Amino acid sequence: MLRCLPKYRNISSRRRESSDPHILLWWDRQLRSLSRPLQAAIAEEANDIFVSAASIWELAIKRALGKLSFSRSIVDAASELGFEILSVTGSHAERAGGLPPHHNDPFDRLIIAQAHLEGMVLGTQDLLMRPYGVAMLGLD
Repeated sequence: MLRCLPKYRNISSRRRESSDPHILLWWDRQLRSLSRPLQAAIAEEANDIFVSAASIWELAIKRALGKLSFSRSIVDAASELGFEILSVTGSHAERAGGLPPHHNDPFDRLIIAQAHLEGMVLGTQDLLMRPYGVAMLGLD
């Protein structure tokens, strides 16, 4: 999840942002990999930034398979970086299961469903997420 750029922010209330797992990794390790709008959004203190529990699970699977080198606790890293963890509900799972297969990754469809149901802006640089019609930041 990430914070929104000021031009996207509703000044009268806090904004809730959600992100795909790459955003968490890049914020921690490869800041230059993030688009400038995503960097600015994460740095904006006025917003609540979330990472899905499903993203934590996906990263843990990749680490267990040797596809990701991440020595510390992913949950602790997310917390230290200022990300809150968004739990997966039955409604999230049901909505994700009913989404059209524009994107073949079930983890990504789940975070799309979460962003939609929770009224969040999704921080991503994955163009395959665009057809779902969820508010997004980072595809510039």
